This record gives sequence, structure tokens and C-alpha cells, in this order.
Amino acid sequence: MRFSIKFILKNRALHYPLFRKYLVQRICIILGLFMQNTILVYWMYNLTNDVWSIGKLGLFEAIPAIGFSLVSGHFVEQREKKTMLSWCIAAYCVLTAGYVALSWASGANLLTVPVVTNLIYAGFFINGVIRAFLSPSTFSLLGLLVPRKHLANGATWSSTSWQTGAVIGPLLGGMFIALFSVPISLVAVLIIEVIALIGIAGIPRQAIMKKEKEPVLQSLKEGLRFVFRTQIILAALTLDMFAVLFGGATALLPVFARDILKVGEVGYGWLRAAPGFGAIITFFLLAWMPLRKKPGQKLLFSIAGFGIAIIVFGISRNVYLSFAMLLLSGMFDAVSVVVRGVILQLYTPDEMRGRVAAVNTMFISSSNEIGEVESGLAAKWIGTVPAVLFGGCMTLVVVVVMWFAAPAIRTFKLEVKDKTT
Repeated sequence: MRFSIKFILKNRALHYPLFRKYLVQRICIILGLFMQNTILVYWMYNLTNDVWSIGKLGLFEAIPAIGFSLVSGHFVEQREKKTMLSWCIAAYCVLTAGYVALSWASGANLLTVPVVTNLIYAGFFINGVIRAFLSPSTFSLLGLLVPRKHLANGATWSSTSWQTGAVIGPLLGGMFIALFSVPISLVAVLIIEVIALIGIAGIPRQAIMKKEKEPVLQSLKEGLRFVFRTQIILAALTLDMFAVLFGGATALLPVFARDILKVGEVGYGWLRAAPGFGAIITFFLLAWMPLRKKPGQKLLFSIAGFGIAIIVFGISRNVYLSFAMLLLSGMFDAVSVVVRGVILQLYTPDEMRGRVAAVNTMFISSSNEIGEVESGLAAKWIGTVPAVLFGGCMTLVVVVVMWFAAPAIRTFKLEVKDKTT
């Protein structure tokens, strides 16, 4: 009982009912999207038996996510955030319904494999467009539901909810494709997304913080200028972008699960979920013991640990060791997610949130997909295992470079910003 009281007192963001509703819908939509991605990636690899086909999925999603992020921040800032988020979730529901129809048609041999794969690529492109608007809508809405003095705690719990969905989604995706067909699995995804849509309806419309109109190009220019002039934000985004770009091994997990570790669909789901399990462990530890001293140095050491875990995963031929390394990679990555999320929330003015979140999408969110492209190309050229080892080593190089090139990330203190807000 005493532990529960202390935990609640330490996490003041959870005292706000609208924020709790926000977390519920965030868990549901992320769970659905990760479950869907797990199903589609595995389906694509079984259709083509080509690792590069997996890499191209990331490319088709990254291009529109980056391109539309150039204008999505401006668009979101001019509109009510809850409504924008509702439209994004509704669009995902329509897209998933299309995947369900495609999978049924494919199972009935009504479409050829090239047609099916091309339509999946098209779906990933549409997903990238939606995500370009989902990210700034979600980021901006969080800043309106929690007082600024509790934003650090709110950002931690927002990341925790994201990772909770990221853990359960791949695990459920692997289990569903093992126990049921792809169409049934995608129907389950659709149901989860509809629940998220119902959940967001419980949050009332919020005030529009930026009401003055300005040209799109001017708005974009101001957003980019703010990011590039705010050294701590730029350093955090750059560091995480390159670490994710080179260190992501999840894109090649279907190859490891089927051809190297030979653990099948359920094993694939567990491996896909392992980084998320590790992240959740770290998030709850950070909720109880927040990063107070030298968070920047802890961020750099954690990303180095992430790179080492990826290297060991690439070498491993034991499924338990591989799972443990993916678990550790998620634990280390969670520190980066939390520190970056706190920096963005604390150092971004309310009227700039949409644009900064859009820039974050270009830097970070899309680096996951570009990382999939890098992994797919590297696996095709030098082999799956060497590709993973190369990515882990490059992550360590990025940490060393950023240690000397960006002293701001080493020396910043969260306490200083807290006192001025």
C-alpha cells in the first residue's frame, strides 16, 4: 500500500482523467499498428522469400512520412488536435479494412502475387501519409492535457503506453498468424483500431493554441529554424536518428526467425516483442526513479549499450540469448526515448508543438523505416548476419562522434529547465 501511494504521488500526470483516456487510446492504436506491421511483414516475406522486399516496405512508408511532415505540422497547429487525431485513427481503420479485403482475395487466388505485393506497398505508402499527421496531433494533444510542470512525467507515461502497444502488438501478431489465417489476424487489428477510435471520442475538443494564419512555407521555415537553433533539441534528434538508422535489427527478424533461429511464427512474435518488453521494464523503472543526474551521459551510454546488444544478437545462434539481447536493446533504447521525449516537451513552446513534432517525425519516426531499407539492402549485398553486425558497429561510431560533436547532450540538466517552467 505504501509503495502504491508513493508511486501515485511520484506520477502526477496520472492524476488527470483526460490524460488517462489519452493513454488508453494511445496503447490501442499503437498495439493495432504494430500487430498489423508484424503480420504484413511476415506475410510479405512468405510471399516473396526476398529480404529486400521487407526493406522496400520501410521505403514506401518513409517517403510519404518525411514528405508530408514538411506541411503536417503547420496543418495540425491550425486545427483542433483531438479532431485531427480522430481523423487519423479513422483513416487507419479504413486502410486496415482494405488489407482485410486484400488478404481474403489473395487467399482465394483472385490476385497474383505481384499484384498483392504492389498493393501492400501502396498500403504502406498510405500509412506513411497518415503517420505524418498522427505524430504531431498526438504530441500536441499531450501538451494540452497535462500541466507543463508535469510534462516530464506525462512524456514518460506516453512513451510507456507506446511501448506497451509495441510489445503486445508484435506478440499478438505472431500468435494470430500462427493460430489463424492472415485475414482473421487483420480483422483483429481492425477491431483494436475501432476501440482506439471510440476511446479518443471520450476526450473533449481542446483550444487551438496558434490561431494566426501564415503561409505554409513561412511556418515550415520557422519550425526548422527553431529546431536547428535549439541545440539540445537538434542534438537529441540527430543522435537518436542515426542510432535507429543503423542499429535496427527488427526489419530482419523474419529471416532470423525462419531461417537462422528456426523458431516459426510464435517465436517470431516473441522476438519481435522482446525490445518492447525491455522498454516497458525501463519505463516503469524510470517512472519510479526518474533520470535526474547527468541524463545526457546516461543517454549516450545507453545507445552504446544498444549497439553492443545488436552486435551480440547478430552473432547469437541460441534463441534464448537472442531474445535476451533484443530485450536489452529495448531497455537501452527506452532511455533514449524518454530523454528525447522530455526534451521535446519541455523545450518546445505550445505554439510550436505541431511543427516540432513534424520535424521529429522526419528525424526519428521515419528513421525506423529508412533503417529497414538500410537493413534490407545490406542483407541483400553482404548477408543478413553481417548486415546486423555492421549496424551495431555503426551505432557505436555514432555515439563516439556525438560525444565530442554535441557537448550540449552531455551536459544538459533536466532540473534547470524544470525550475524555469
